[in-house]
Amino acid sequence: MTYTKPVTTTEMFKKAYSGGYAIGAFNVNNMEIVQGITEAAKEVSAPLILQVSKGARAYANHTYLMKLVEAAIIETGLPICLHLDHGDSFELCKSCIDGGFTSVMIDASSKPFAENIELTKKVVEYAHDHGVVVEAELGTLAGVEDEVQVSAEDSSYTRPEEVEEFVTKTGCDSLAIAIGTSHGAYKFTAAQCTRNEKGELVPPPLRFDVLEEVSKRLPGFPIVLHGSSSVPQEFVKMINGNGGKMPDAVGIPEEQLRKAASMSVCKINIDSDLRLAMTGTIRQFFNEHPDKFDPREYLKPARANIKELVKHKLIHVLGCDGKAF
Repeated sequence: MTYTKPVTTTEMFKKAYSGGYAIGAFNVNNMEIVQGITEAAKEVSAPLILQVSKGARAYANHTYLMKLVEAAIIETGLPICLHLDHGDSFELCKSCIDGGFTSVMIDASSKPFAENIELTKKVVEYAHDHGVVVEAELGTLAGVEDEVQVSAEDSSYTRPEEVEEFVTKTGCDSLAIAIGTSHGAYKFTAAQCTRNEKGELVPPPLRFDVLEEVSKRLPGFPIVLHGSSSVPQEFVKMINGNGGKMPDAVGIPEEQLRKAASMSVCKINIDSDLRLAMTGTIRQFFNEHPDKFDPREYLKPARANIKELVKHKLIHVLGCDGKAF
């Protein structure tokens, strides 16, 4: 089967849950990022979620992003879902639903429990009337990503005893939970980590006990992990070795993400790793070729490194290679 338009995550998540793997949800902002992600997925026959944040939509324009994703589907024939990441209002979610997105996230996790339910339910009702699925969030992740900024003090793990009531009352299709992941490239302070024999920061382990309890209370229900970039140290070193300053940038160990994907986690969000790959490659190119000025010359290797990074994630972290059809 060849796909010609965006799909929802419904079938993707059913297969992922029963198959013990997760779908990669990669944030997109421009053509090269879209190409790098989708070319990797085509080579390994993986389903995809391409997600757009409020900030990306403001940067690139809704229409341009829609057309880039449509072009990617035409070029690859893959099942690709177009998802709004961290929608913060009913109006934003409605705009994306009306504009052709097949999935939206309403993030009301910073609000009191009852208000989160109320807003999420409102989005779900409108989305479902238009054939669109909804991701919601319980618990609050620390870190910074686009316009999402939460201090470590304000972050909180998901309370498993709340999930059944929340999902039942809202009717959401998937649930993002907080088990220790974090947004951005600086997910943990040095004080939160230990150091290995190389002197590298080792972050605290994810709270698999919380995930297991949520899974027991919501059998068969797809769980989502945000803030799941691993912050590859080769790209951090590439950035720092070419004029950048990113001391102590550290992410989520890939083996922990693979374990989560083998459980009830059906969607894993990855953004910062793409940014690091692109920025590191471009910094190195400029350092090695100070005479160059053609954007195609430095964006081409940046796109290639994004492609290789995504291919690695699809096979070794998410386990969704060969699952597109």
